[in-house]
Amino acid sequence: MSLLASSVNSFYGFGGYGGYRYFDWTYLLVIAGLLLSMIASANVKGTFNKYSRVRSMSGLTGAMAAQKVLQLSGIYDVRIEHVSGDLTDHYDPRTKTLRLSDSTYGSNSVAAVCVAAHECGHAVQHQKGYGPLVLRSTLVPAANFGSTLAWPIFLAGLIFSMRPLLTAGIILFSLAVLFQLVTLPVEFNASSRALKILEGGHILGDSELAAGKKVLGAAAMTYVASLAASVLQLLRLIILAGGRGRDRD
Repeated sequence: MSLLASSVNSFYGFGGYGGYRYFDWTYLLVIAGLLLSMIASANVKGTFNKYSRVRSMSGLTGAMAAQKVLQLSGIYDVRIEHVSGDLTDHYDPRTKTLRLSDSTYGSNSVAAVCVAAHECGHAVQHQKGYGPLVLRSTLVPAANFGSTLAWPIFLAGLIFSMRPLLTAGIILFSLAVLFQLVTLPVEFNASSRALKILEGGHILGDSELAAGKKVLGAAAMTYVASLAASVLQLLRLIILAGGRGRDRD
C-alpha cells in the first residue's frame, strides 16, 4: 500500500499492512462524538416540539416576548427580525439584531417564548460586556481559521510524515475546541438570565417556567455534546500523530 493511501485510510478509520486491512480503533472516537451530537439534537427537537404545542398563558408570541424582555432589561436599541428556518434563532452583536425563526417569531407557545428570551439573554450579555461573550467574539476569526485549515494540514502531515504539520493541525483544531469551550458559559448564562427575566417580569407562570427550563436545558446539551465530540476528535488527532511518530522511530 502506498504512503498516500495508507495515510488517508488511517485518517478515515482504516489501515493496512501487506494486503491486510484493519479498522483503526481511534475512529470509534469519531463515532462516539457523532452519536452524542445526534442524541442531543434529537432531544432538543423533541423537547421543543413538545412545548411548542403548549400555548403560553400570556398569549405573547416569541417576537412580543422578546420585545418585553428587552424593555425589562433596559435595552431599546436592538432590532427584532424574522429569519427563515426552524431553531435558527440568534443574536447578532455586530448589528444589534435579534433574529427569530419561523418556529419562534409568530408562535405563542412556551417553547417559542423561552427561545426568544434566551436570545435576548445574549443581547443583555452584550450590553453588560459579559466577559465570556467578549472572549468568544474575539476568538471567532481564529476558530474559523483553525477549523478550516486544521484537517488539510494534519492530513498533509500524515501523508508526508512531517511532525511540524501534524502539530500545526492539532493546534489549529484546538482553537476551534477552545471556542466551543468558551461558548458553554455564554449559553448557560444567557438561559439563566432569560429565565430570571421571564419569572420576574411575570411573562411565564411557575409551571411554564418548569417547561422552559427543560427546553433551554435540552438546547444547552447540544453545545455540551458538540464540545465533547470535538474533544474526542482532538484526542484522535493526538493519538494518530503519536502513532505516526512511533512509526518513524
